[in-house]
Amino acid sequence: MTRTTNEQPIGRADTGTPGPSGALVPVLAFAGIVVAVMQTLLVPVIKDLPQLLSTEPSNATWVLTSTLLSGAVATPIMGRLGDLYGKRRMLIASLSVMVVGALISAFTSTLLPMIVGRTLQGFAMGAIPLGIGLMRDMLPREKLGSAMALMSSSIGVGGGLALPAAALVAQHSNWHALFYGAAGLGVLSIALTLLVVPESKVRAEGTFDGLGALGLSVGLVLFLLPITKGSDWGWTSATTLGMFAGSAAVLLLWGVYELRSKAPLVDLRTTARPAVLFTNLASIMVGVSFYVVSLVLPQLLQLPKETGYGLGQSMVVAGLLVAPLGLTMMFTAPVYARLSAKYGPKTTLILGMLIIAIGYGAGLGLMSAAWQSLVIAVVLGAGIGLAYSSLPALIIGAVPASETGAANGLNTLMRSIGTSVSSAVIGMVLANTANNVGGVAIPTMHGFRVSFLIATAAVAVGLLLALFLPKQRPAAHTQLRASSEEDANLERAEEALRSFRGRVLDSGGTPVARAKVTLIDRRGRQAGATLSADDGSYALAVPAQGAYVLAARADGHAPLASSATHTGDDSPVDLDLSLPGETVTA
Repeated sequence: MTRTTNEQPIGRADTGTPGPSGALVPVLAFAGIVVAVMQTLLVPVIKDLPQLLSTEPSNATWVLTSTLLSGAVATPIMGRLGDLYGKRRMLIASLSVMVVGALISAFTSTLLPMIVGRTLQGFAMGAIPLGIGLMRDMLPREKLGSAMALMSSSIGVGGGLALPAAALVAQHSNWHALFYGAAGLGVLSIALTLLVVPESKVRAEGTFDGLGALGLSVGLVLFLLPITKGSDWGWTSATTLGMFAGSAAVLLLWGVYELRSKAPLVDLRTTARPAVLFTNLASIMVGVSFYVVSLVLPQLLQLPKETGYGLGQSMVVAGLLVAPLGLTMMFTAPVYARLSAKYGPKTTLILGMLIIAIGYGAGLGLMSAAWQSLVIAVVLGAGIGLAYSSLPALIIGAVPASETGAANGLNTLMRSIGTSVSSAVIGMVLANTANNVGGVAIPTMHGFRVSFLIATAAVAVGLLLALFLPKQRPAAHTQLRASSEEDANLERAEEALRSFRGRVLDSGGTPVARAKVTLIDRRGRQAGATLSADDGSYALAVPAQGAYVLAARADGHAPLASSATHTGDDSPVDLDLSLPGETVTA
């Protein structure tokens, strides 16, 4: 059983302690944008990579594949490490690894060192769930929704802004300047984090599940590698099918091991909750839809007008026309916060996916002019921004505070799986529908429209999954909905219903401050945890009626376990816990 420390986050309105700097959100969002840039940094020069690295085209694709694989593996692992050892510490570690990787790539023009550098750059993707976790731990309730929305959208913002910037650098400078610029951004992000972001006090107790991390990494690589390389290897080849089979076997064994582990890397029981499960499944569909526009519009814009449908724009202009996709996602964050505060993140997720569906549906008839691409980018940016912003709120509302990093890391992984599947499927569609002109494959308008239809279908599946999301209780949502002191007071009153409450006292009746009180259900699993206040008071919400054990411990006192039963009505059960003095053995 993994024990958690559920301390009150700093800066909350009800703690009476000073909050973090007002620059916290911009600094964390900037870190998210910086690491997201790594995913699209080389898109403007992708067709030139074989020549630049003096290698075959099939080998050059590893420069992109390595970043994708390391990013997918890093997100859940870094999230768990952040829960255990400090989210700020792991955020700085992620950014430092990215800087090292960027410098390795900047100093080389050969394949193997480039792959090593790009692998290290992808490892930084764990910074996004870590940033979301830091926001939950530190921000006051009224600011949390828009802040997490911005952090979650930073994946798209960074990707969208990187395209025109990278295109401009690649067109007018040596391509290695892309990596020098990335390293500089990473150093700046580290410096800002050290200056502005305090360390969170919220921790999960236990040890890191090294075997679980290895099993998940192997399973993910075996699954994602054939997805990204299937078109080169052949989808029915022995290598592709063998890797898929190996992935299924490894992940199945990993799941059995995680269920038996006392301190798992991923709490699969929590992951199986409907709120978490359907959010993660919907995240895959949103990831699929997001990547389609990133693959289609730049190609359509840059194809020569002589094809009859290409728009004949330069690399830089094409990047600038697609950039509003990321900018709109960024400006959607405050809109999401207001909508979510009034209607809840489930509703905003559904609304976002409806807008995405409208964008792709309209896009089927808006491919004949450059300005139409701009309209598509803005509409899709608004929809994807709302959908991405809703995901961390749904996850956070369903998991304990001490599991925020790992849970959001897994959710970010689901989005990465969606973009990987999208890249493979859309790449295959465009290749199979291309015209061969002088030995060069030219994508067709038919292929672009089929790609948009696939994105629309993915969003439709995501909408169906979102409808199965349970309606969150006010208590589960309390950190995301409150926008005034009166709302906060009301929510604290709601939290007091159906709970155990009382005071922790010593043998002489004196209140014990900061005693850890843990709620354990009849199966021996933790159902909640908190620290007693200065007056010894505590309150723990009860997930369901039944028998529980309340365990309390504090420095200088022997541990105490007390049985208690809640009948299931809305009234709290009062129970004082008296800690005996520490027993010293001679």
